[in-house]
Amino acid sequence: MDFAAARLNMVESQVRPNKVTDAAVLLAMLDVPRERFVPEALRAVAYVDDDIAIGGGRRLMEPMVLARLLQIAAIRPGETVLEIGTGTGYGAAVIGKVAKRVVALESDPALAGAARRALADVGAANVELVEGPLEDGWPGGSPYRVIIFGGAVERIPHTIESQLAEGGRLLAVIAAPGEPGRAVLAQKIGSVMSRRTIFDAAVGRLPGFAVEPGFVF
Repeated sequence: MDFAAARLNMVESQVRPNKVTDAAVLLAMLDVPRERFVPEALRAVAYVDDDIAIGGGRRLMEPMVLARLLQIAAIRPGETVLEIGTGTGYGAAVIGKVAKRVVALESDPALAGAARRALADVGAANVELVEGPLEDGWPGGSPYRVIIFGGAVERIPHTIESQLAEGGRLLAVIAAPGEPGRAVLAQKIGSVMSRRTIFDAAVGRLPGFAVEPGFVF
């Protein structure tokens, strides 16, 4: 299979027509071989317009959704980004093309191992893979100018919001049980987090972010 041609088709047919015009994001997605970040048996469908199962109940985010999140994040070359739930590392590799440094957090040891191998394989030297509970973020590297979630969550813990730098941007797909997901941009100004919904998005969920049920008599 001609993966380079499939990658070009992904950008021209899926990403660019969906309001993604940021040249840096488009070039990053053209440069990173997505097929290296999916199970070998699924490499032939690595560039489909959908998310892909990568094991452990997790899914690789649809290319168009990732591209739109990155465009909204407006990552600058000197910034450090935290990606929560990196899975096999594809999002981190793409982010690494536009950011100074990426901290890629993963809680699943098998996925972390796959990400470590894939990131080394594509030469993503500015991506640091770390392992730990996703809901804790990675305070050791904070504050971050940008925080991006690699899947849908029901809530954004204050612990993670506190790791965002003043003026920083946080991107997440928020999805309540049984409801469609919505991509949200949160920005920190002073001690206040402002939020606004950008677009609807259906992506795989990350573990550890369910809303705890209220107490019932």
